[in-house]
Amino acid sequence: MPSIYDAIKDDHDDHRSLLNTIADTEGDSAERREAWDRFYNDVKSHAAAEEETFYSKLMSETWGQDHARHSVHEHQQLDDLMEELRETEMSSSAWLTTFKKLKHDYEHHMDEEEEELFTRAKKVIGEEDNDKFGAAFLERKEKEAKLIDEKREDSLED
Repeated sequence: MPSIYDAIKDDHDDHRSLLNTIADTEGDSAERREAWDRFYNDVKSHAAAEEETFYSKLMSETWGQDHARHSVHEHQQLDDLMEELRETEMSSSAWLTTFKKLKHDYEHHMDEEEEELFTRAKKVIGEEDNDKFGAAFLERKEKEAKLIDEKREDSLED
């Protein structure tokens, strides 16, 4: 079982790769659409799991409250950009402009978590709990992914 830090970092690595794939594609291509769908769904489930299992634990520390609130706020901003992208024609210049902002902001968010938040969080979630929190994160992420799939299927039926 990966530690909470490895589980989050593995997701971040996948997300960076997908962002680069999307950036390297053009227009409303099958490759861009597939990478975008994978990115969108995974980031949604990742953020929900991270907030419930990781940030909630950090909130138990005074210093962690501000950091967790800041990260949750960034999640909301990123979510707003992703929803805007879902409503915009993928082949338009507006889509590309918004995507570039999303890419920049999300890369900043991931770097900030890995370089600053992880170091401080290790004082709250020590080695003895790493695997337990990693398992909880992955379990919550899987549940969230199923909810996203169900929601998508429901909207397709409407």
